[in-house]
Amino acid sequence: MSSSPGAGFEYPSQDVAWLKRDVLLFAHTVGCTVDELHFLYELHPNFQVFPTYPIILPFKQTDQEVIEFYARSSSSARPIPGVPQFDHRRVVDGQRRIVFLKPLPPSSQGREFELKTKVIGVYDKGKAGSVVETETTLSEKGGDDYTKSVGSAFFVGQGNWGGPKGPSTPNFPPPEGKKPDVVHVTQTTRESAHLYRLNGDYNPLHATPEPGQKMGFGGAIMHGLFSWNTACHALLQSLGHSDPARMREFQARFAAPVRPGDRLITEAWRMGDAARDDGWEEIRFVMRVEGGKVVLSNGRAVMKCSGAERSKL
Repeated sequence: MSSSPGAGFEYPSQDVAWLKRDVLLFAHTVGCTVDELHFLYELHPNFQVFPTYPIILPFKQTDQEVIEFYARSSSSARPIPGVPQFDHRRVVDGQRRIVFLKPLPPSSQGREFELKTKVIGVYDKGKAGSVVETETTLSEKGGDDYTKSVGSAFFVGQGNWGGPKGPSTPNFPPPEGKKPDVVHVTQTTRESAHLYRLNGDYNPLHATPEPGQKMGFGGAIMHGLFSWNTACHALLQSLGHSDPARMREFQARFAAPVRPGDRLITEAWRMGDAARDDGWEEIRFVMRVEGGKVVLSNGRAVMKCSGAERSKL
């Protein structure tokens, strides 16, 4: 039995829905290009949902209109037994991992889907804050599971309540002394967050300077999940022929904020273990701001790579 307060607590299930228009917008906002029309054109014979799209659904739910983010967060913030009530206006992403079980249909119309979320643990990191780790499953009601994701939310400055520190998470550093097999560049603009938020994540932290100033970021920052999703796109486009079936799982830790306008460099390494697991191979990656700090660390994907791109170094 877990020693963490709140472990096993289940939130009420959430209904979720999406249209083809939603998945087209998402693909555009995470960097899909005209070489990947199966993500960007609904009449393409192989039209598909970009695989990480489900990560936006806890924010979007069934909405087609803009929502008031803080009001939604406060109203849906169920108290976790044995844990303080945290302020959802001061929360950032810690780490996210998603496992892909089945391809998502391009639209949910005519079907019913839901998210089921349970608490894995709540951890007290002292003065820095607290971490709430959850597992979320996207399922068709009465049917199959499509994705399973584990995420940690970091509540800034909301620690020192006497809870457990929590386990250390496994680290997946890139191999030392080896050049990356992939280097991918993503150029953001000052408006990139305003476009990405239309997917359904309307947190004011990414749209106006005041919340970020209060949290010590100096102004608006990019969504952590923007960087996370664009890193997944970098790997899939560079190593997987943009085929979602070649991506089995994907994860990264949010190491530092990205500012609108930053140029982001994703570096990825193939770990060379494909022969041991039916062609599935571990990829490790980091994303950094050009000339600056790492913004995504602990990056790891499990993929079937297309092979030709492998570095000879």
